Amino acid sequence: DQFHDKTPYTIMFGPDKCGEDYKLHFIFRHKNPKTGRYEEKHAKRPETDLKTYFTDKKTHLYTLVLNPDNSFEILVDQTVVNSGNLLNDMSPPVNPPREIEDPNDQKPEDWDERPKIPDPDAVKPDDWDEDAPAKIADENAVKPEGWLDDEPEYVADPDAEKPEDWDEDMDGEWEAPQIANPKCEAAPGCGTWQRPMIDNPNYKGKWKPPMIDNVNYQGIWKPRKIPNPDFFEDMEPFKMTPFSAVGLELWSMTSDIFFDNFIICTERAVADDWASDGWGLKKAADGAAEPGVVGQMMAAAEERPWLWVVYILTVALPVFLVVLFCCSGKKQPSAAEYKKTDAPQPDVMDEDKEEERDKGDKEEEDEEETNEEKLGNDADTGSASQDEEKDDEGEDRKTASEEEETVNRSPRNRKPRKD
Repeated sequence: DQFHDKTPYTIMFGPDKCGEDYKLHFIFRHKNPKTGRYEEKHAKRPETDLKTYFTDKKTHLYTLVLNPDNSFEILVDQTVVNSGNLLNDMSPPVNPPREIEDPNDQKPEDWDERPKIPDPDAVKPDDWDEDAPAKIADENAVKPEGWLDDEPEYVADPDAEKPEDWDEDMDGEWEAPQIANPKCEAAPGCGTWQRPMIDNPNYKGKWKPPMIDNVNYQGIWKPRKIPNPDFFEDMEPFKMTPFSAVGLELWSMTSDIFFDNFIICTERAVADDWASDGWGLKKAADGAAEPGVVGQMMAAAEERPWLWVVYILTVALPVFLVVLFCCSGKKQPSAAEYKKTDAPQPDVMDEDKEEERDKGDKEEEDEEETNEEKLGNDADTGSASQDEEKDDEGEDRKTASEEEETVNRSPRNRKPRKD
């Protein structure tokens, strides 16, 4: 019943988002052993980008580990994102400096902090003209041909008309607005011609003596150091002020933020086991409910509509290339097309087709010879001789006839037909 929003805390730890600033606080209040006053000590900012943990809408586990040797670790989802030492990595430091600058010390009036001074012996040269102008007219310039001296650069707009509601008593005499003189567009220029200005070679400006080293230079003055009257040395800041409650500081304009399961213990292993049994199950559930690649792409396109163009081009371009490649093959003209257009056909047949045809004729001849040999073995020797001679003659006639037919079929020996 004594716990309220003003109750002093010992440790402040947890995530904090303010606009686009993402923080993970670790602050502890240290008691000054000499004065008894408390001072906040802030851990350095982590180098890890914490934005993902605040925007991915997943369950996360934040862990602070303090060790008796004053070292600390800050983890998110069991991964270290920040670490350091209570003595060296807190701001302001736990222990004040041994010496401080004397607040009562004052810089002497004759203290010279100027490393450079003007040369007191320097004299301005006699030919130094401080009144010479920085720019002068170019005497070598010549007026361009066709320059219209009598034509003004701007003239009244001839198409302008006085508004109907113009009251000369209230608004004064009406004048047409000025426009660029159209006659000047084709000419080098209009109006009174003037020589262009150039840098003055004799211009030197205000004379100043050169700077030299100051022989009386004493350096930058600093107040002297004195022993720090508030110095103390606490080598065990790990021993913090005891606490007996856990408080939550909540201020959020974002909906759907939930939190639960706080544990404070003295053993790292206990916290790790508890994290596996509790947060580990939630992490697995988040992973199972996470949308696939297509779902992630659709969700990303809802936030960034221009991604639809990328998706369409990614799918349409390969399809277009495949269609273009398949439909762009060159077709060979068929024999019918040759006949229709009377296009010249090749005089010589392909060598491969001729070899295949000759090979087929030879195989047929070999089969006929084999059959005739079998018939000759069963007959008389004389009859066989006569049959062989007849067969030889028949084969010779047949071969000659086939060769003649082959030659006649060849386009090379085809004779033109007379109508």
